[in-house]
Amino acid sequence: MDKSILFTPSKIGPLTLRNRTIRAAAFESMAPGNAPSEMLYNYHKSVAAGGIGMTTLAYAAVTQSGLSFERQLWLRPEIIPGIRYITDSIHKEGAAASIQLGHCGNMSHRNICGCTPMSASSGFNIYSPTLVRKMRQSEITAIAKAYGQAVKLAKEAGMDAVEIHAGHGYLISQFLSPYTNHRKDEYGGSLENRMRFMKMCMEEVMSAAGSDIAVLVKMNMRDGFKGGMELDESLEVARTLQNECGAQALILSGGFVSKAPMYVMRGAMPLKTLTYYMPNGWLPLGVKIGGRFMIPSLPFKEAYFLEDALKFRAALKLPLVYVGGLVSRDKIDEVLNHGFEFVSMARALINEPGFVNRMKEDEHARCDCGHSNYCIGRMYSTEMACHKHIQNLPAKLIKEIKQLEYK
Repeated sequence: MDKSILFTPSKIGPLTLRNRTIRAAAFESMAPGNAPSEMLYNYHKSVAAGGIGMTTLAYAAVTQSGLSFERQLWLRPEIIPGIRYITDSIHKEGAAASIQLGHCGNMSHRNICGCTPMSASSGFNIYSPTLVRKMRQSEITAIAKAYGQAVKLAKEAGMDAVEIHAGHGYLISQFLSPYTNHRKDEYGGSLENRMRFMKMCMEEVMSAAGSDIAVLVKMNMRDGFKGGMELDESLEVARTLQNECGAQALILSGGFVSKAPMYVMRGAMPLKTLTYYMPNGWLPLGVKIGGRFMIPSLPFKEAYFLEDALKFRAALKLPLVYVGGLVSRDKIDEVLNHGFEFVSMARALINEPGFVNRMKEDEHARCDCGHSNYCIGRMYSTEMACHKHIQNLPAKLIKEIKQLEYK
C-alpha cells in the first residue's frame, strides 16, 4: 500500500484541516424548536475529541420555508449564540467546524415549514404527502439571497466552513434534475438553464464568504433512477462549480431522498424501526403497507460511490471529498491513494465517535457499524443514534436489526 496521507494536514480554500477526515453532514435530529440543543453540542464535541479533521452540523435551513423536519436547524440570528457555543467546543478539541446550508424545496409540509412547499415546478410529494407549488421569480431571487445571508450568520457563529447542499433532491438539486424541473422559462429545459438557480445561490455564497470561510458543495453524481441526473450532466455541473462558481471543494454523493433514498445510504430501510418511532396515525400504517415499494433496498458495499467518483477525480482539479460507505481504515487509505483529498463519514461516527483516533493506533481499524440503518429509521422521529448505544430496545427491533446487519 502507498504511504498513508490520512493524518497529514490539507487545505480547503482558506482553511487547513489537521487530517483528511470530515464528519459528513448527516441529519442529527437534535434541534428541537429548530435551535441547537445540549445533545447536539455533546455529539459534535465527542466527534471533535475523537480526532476528526472537521465536523459538520446538518442541516441548517436558510429560511423557514426550507425546513424538512421539526427537529432541524433553521439558521437565524437568535440561535447564533447557541451555535457559537458548539463551534467553540469543537475548536477547543482541535477540529474545524462546518455547517451544511440548504433548502428542502418540495420535501416538507405546511405543518413544518409554515407554508405550501415550493419547488422548481408544481407537483405532489408522496413522501410528505403534500401538494407543491412552482416558485415565482421573486422567490427564486429571495432564496438565493438567503443562502448568502446564511453564510454571514455561519461566520458570526464561528464556523470555519459552509457546505452548500446541492444534492439529494433538495431545492438546488430539484432545479438541476429534469425529474423535478419542468419549467418553460429561463430556469428550465437545457442544463445551462437548470444550473441558473445554483449559480445565483453560489454567487451570493461566495460574495458573503469572502476569504474568511471555506466553501464546499455537496452534489449528486447520479440521482439514482431513470429520468434523473446522470454522470454526463453531473460532470458538467461539477465543472461549472469549479470553473465559474468558485467552489473550493466538492463532496461527491448521489440519490434523491424523495425518489431513491437508499441510493444515498445503501442497504435497507428498517421499516419496523421507522414506524415504531413515528407518532400514531395513518402514516405508520401506510409505511407498513407500502414501505417496501416506496423505499426499495440497494446492496451495501464499502466505498459504494468510488467507481463514479473516480470519473470526477479524473475530470476535475479542485479538492474532492469522497463520501459513501467508509467503515475501515484500509478502505479509507485506498480512497485517499486514488487522489481524493478528504474522506467523509457519518454512520461510522454515530457508531463510534472516536473512530478517527482509533485509526491512528491501528492501521487496520474497522468500526462496528453493521449498516442496519437503525440510526436512519430512528432519525425521522427522534434523535439519530446507533442501536448499540440504546438500552432496552424492543425485541421486534432487535430482530429486525439482526436481519439487516452486514447485508
